[in-house]
Amino acid sequence: MRLVSFGDNGSNAGVVCRDGTIRDVTGLVSDGFGGRPGVLRRIIEEFANLKRKLQDLEAAGGGVRFGSVKLSAPVGDPTKIVAAPVNYIDHMEEMHQLSHIDALGVFLKAPSSLVGHGGIVRLPYSNRRFDQEGELCFVIGSVARNVKVEEADEYIFGYSVLLDITMRGGEDRSTRKSFDTFTPMGPWVVTADEVGSVDDLELRCWVNGELRQNAKISDLIWGVPELLAYVSSVMTLYPGDVVSTGTPKGVGPIGDGDEIVAEVSRVGRLGVSVSSAGATFSVTRGGIADQTQPSDEQSG
Repeated sequence: MRLVSFGDNGSNAGVVCRDGTIRDVTGLVSDGFGGRPGVLRRIIEEFANLKRKLQDLEAAGGGVRFGSVKLSAPVGDPTKIVAAPVNYIDHMEEMHQLSHIDALGVFLKAPSSLVGHGGIVRLPYSNRRFDQEGELCFVIGSVARNVKVEEADEYIFGYSVLLDITMRGGEDRSTRKSFDTFTPMGPWVVTADEVGSVDDLELRCWVNGELRQNAKISDLIWGVPELLAYVSSVMTLYPGDVVSTGTPKGVGPIGDGDEIVAEVSRVGRLGVSVSSAGATFSVTRGGIADQTQPSDEQSG
């Protein structure tokens, strides 16, 4: 099952039907949440009770044309976005890193950095380098704390495609990756039962039609179960929280007018454009202090 968010700030949730249309399912969600979770987060929290109705709507079709609505990030208001640094060996090598995720742990991205399929990545500075990083991410389905590796599947609601847009430099990762629009996600969340084994998935990312990244999810240093187990040992995860698994070799510079497409087999194809309109001069000096920037030759 594929679920989307659309409308003003993701105010509506929909199921993608077998005929390719979208049925609005916002009205299925109960009231009484005090405005805390967004609509799709409510769907995730109540999914066990809503699944049969959603399946009926998915089969019936007859919704609005897919391209007629503006999609938001599938989950627009997670309590947190957790991301994995250096989780592919080939990316560790291209970044000239001496360590990877088992030494680095994870980092957080601001939920306000989310943007949906078809959105615009807005580059804030004119004097800094920005790169694309295509990734597989997963969405939490139930409260998760100290999850065992062998039980990880029980806590994953579904999967989506994510772009971890990054400013290169010496600032903390959470700063360099949390600008507004720096976390495109979508176009939908695919429920875990439809995706099956993630080790069979492949990730690709193009910039202006040029293939930059091409990797198997099975090449992750910490796979999905191991990553979830570790993250949940550090912090409690809630329904709708997003965990991104890291990017492979092939990150490279992006600029005004670029078109980025990231795809994960059996999950989806995410596309965004890039704009530098309104960019200003960076007030921090991280651009001259970076020790982890790939060369243009390595990252193109």
